[in-house]
Amino acid sequence: MEVLENLDAHWVWIGIGLLLAALEILMPGVYLIWLALAAIAAGLMTMALGIGVGMQVVVFTVIAGGTVYAAKRFLQDRPIHEADPMMNKRLDRMVGETAIVVAAIEGGSGKVQVGDSEWIARGDDTAIGTRVRITGSEGIALTVEPA
Repeated sequence: MEVLENLDAHWVWIGIGLLLAALEILMPGVYLIWLALAAIAAGLMTMALGIGVGMQVVVFTVIAGGTVYAAKRFLQDRPIHEADPMMNKRLDRMVGETAIVVAAIEGGSGKVQVGDSEWIARGDDTAIGTRVRITGSEGIALTVEPA
């Protein structure tokens, strides 16, 4: 603890805060920024009030707990909604589209062509060349029914 007192402790706290803020930018997770703000606030209070190391840790802990709690409550009351809930859900995006059977669906399994891609399909027995409507997905297979 003596090291902190010899180093101008406020710069150590501010440096920790800036490091945490940089990590938040590199790995966004919503929580490091609150710890960064607490560390910077502890540094500024140390600079302004000249408090000892023990009190610095208490100040950091209290501010960190308060900011994390406030952020959690804020985000619970105002959840972040995706602009496009189907983003990165390619199979779910295809529901409702039509496809052409390219490998007969026999025994419940076959292949369909959607655009320029072929997909495993599950559904009732269907002959090659038949149009089908995509109704959902099971794992990596599309579920289809006659269009």
